[in-house]
Amino acid sequence: DRTMMLAGLGMLAVGMLSGWLFPTYAVVMLALFLAGLGKSIFDPALQAYVAERVPYARRGLAIGVIEMSWSGVTLLGIPLLGLLIQRAGWRAAFLVLGALGVLSVIILAWLLPGGEKSSFQSGVLNGIKAGWQKLIQSRLALGALGYAFLVSMANDNLFVVYGVWLEDRFGLSVVALGTATIAIGLAELSGESLTAFLSDRLGLKRAVIIGLILSGLGYAALPLAEQTLPLALVGLFLVFVTVEFSIVTSISLFTELLPDARATMMSGFIAMSGMGRVAGALMGGLLWLAGSMAAVGLISAGISGLALISLLWGLHRWRR
Repeated sequence: DRTMMLAGLGMLAVGMLSGWLFPTYAVVMLALFLAGLGKSIFDPALQAYVAERVPYARRGLAIGVIEMSWSGVTLLGIPLLGLLIQRAGWRAAFLVLGALGVLSVIILAWLLPGGEKSSFQSGVLNGIKAGWQKLIQSRLALGALGYAFLVSMANDNLFVVYGVWLEDRFGLSVVALGTATIAIGLAELSGESLTAFLSDRLGLKRAVIIGLILSGLGYAALPLAEQTLPLALVGLFLVFVTVEFSIVTSISLFTELLPDARATMMSGFIAMSGMGRVAGALMGGLLWLAGSMAAVGLISAGISGLALISLLWGLHRWRR
């Protein structure tokens, strides 16, 4: 896990520094690809590392605090990068991100013990194959992967059109939409905070189910919230809070489904979530054109119901 985390951060650093040194379209595209790939490698390795070292009774707290860092950095980092680009040009952002990536590699290598044997020394391809076979053959894993796909599809089905909805229904300007986006970021941070401080007390399985039911009801109620702008913003805030609570709590839960293949389980979770986001993004625009927020909200609510069914099917009779 330590090796994979360092590899993911290294890809980010190399990509960003390459974009700064060679400011061409092809290199910048490669840099963004490396950054995305690095994060896709880093996240499941980090989640597996934490799960192996934090007791299940406090897993929600640990994962919730880690996920809070992503939202916090997004709320602070994106505006700061915007100011940096405005004053020093877009290449400066690549330089700063690359330098932070290098610094992260150094800090991580110093903080985490390095005595573990690299999986590459014992046949990494065989390990990957065995891990994915275990994933495919597990009802627990299949139910979790179906949930990951569906809950991400429902969320992005709304995410790609909520700005158009606010602009079309209430005539919001670009600046006002930016303010609304900050509110969405705060909602995600709130959802992660709830995971950190509430999910372990409720029980992770119960907490995911509650969050999923509430988010489904929120999707269905959004068309009724377009009477006034404050009501619409409150509706969006509550939807994104409950969705984020469900997703982050499910990460905490899923780290315990296959203890012998945690990194593979979480890699599958991230992969299926990404596929769900793509499907939701493609579907959201079409549904908006077909039936505005009524279609988007009701379809997202229905997909959330399917996600709940997939989750309950996978976790049927499961006890830690």
